[in-house]
Amino acid sequence: TARRLVALGFRPVLAPALVLEPRPFRLPPAQALLLTSRAAARALAAATPAASALPVLAVGEATAAAARAHGFLNVTAAGGDAAALAELAAARLDSAAGPLLLAVGEGYGQDLAAGLRARGFRVLRRVAYAARPAKELPPSAKAALATGEVAAALFFSPRSAACAIVLLRAAGLAETATRMQALAISPRVARTLESALAPLTWRALRVAERPDQDALLDLLTPR
Repeated sequence: TARRLVALGFRPVLAPALVLEPRPFRLPPAQALLLTSRAAARALAAATPAASALPVLAVGEATAAAARAHGFLNVTAAGGDAAALAELAAARLDSAAGPLLLAVGEGYGQDLAAGLRARGFRVLRRVAYAARPAKELPPSAKAALATGEVAAALFFSPRSAACAIVLLRAAGLAETATRMQALAISPRVARTLESALAPLTWRALRVAERPDQDALLDLLTPR
């Protein structure tokens, strides 16, 4: 994301609200691998290089690009959310051909797994990483926020949005949100941004047309 922002002419200030911790992982036999995040692609490639030979169905284009960058060879992208990934799996895969390996973060993927099982698939849900709340904002982010340099903030999940606002409050910088645009990847993220910041409000709160990185970045480039 940072590289994309630089290419668009912006100066990104990195402030991850969640810290990713890979989990030990054993590759079970499966006909295909389902990825719901870029973090899952990174963690799985590092833990089990043999997974790169499996066909991959990724939740969206950003996750698909991350999978290819980490050595996965046969990657297809869905439309950006779990429902689209389930539809793609049902259209492309045969439930009789073997189980599906669903690599997720700790606490995620249960609904997707249940939906696929309801379609007749055997789903092996495996935790590839855990996402822990960051302890504080990086010094560079604190400085940029305090001096009013941050015009917009991008949010990719409800949990990271909630954690980011906790970090803002802990740093005594919650008021800076009233001078920033909040760009949400989905309506659910937008609702979290509103409720977690209350009674304060963002200068503006905008939602991507589709739940993917491209649509989120489109909010930065008026047409």
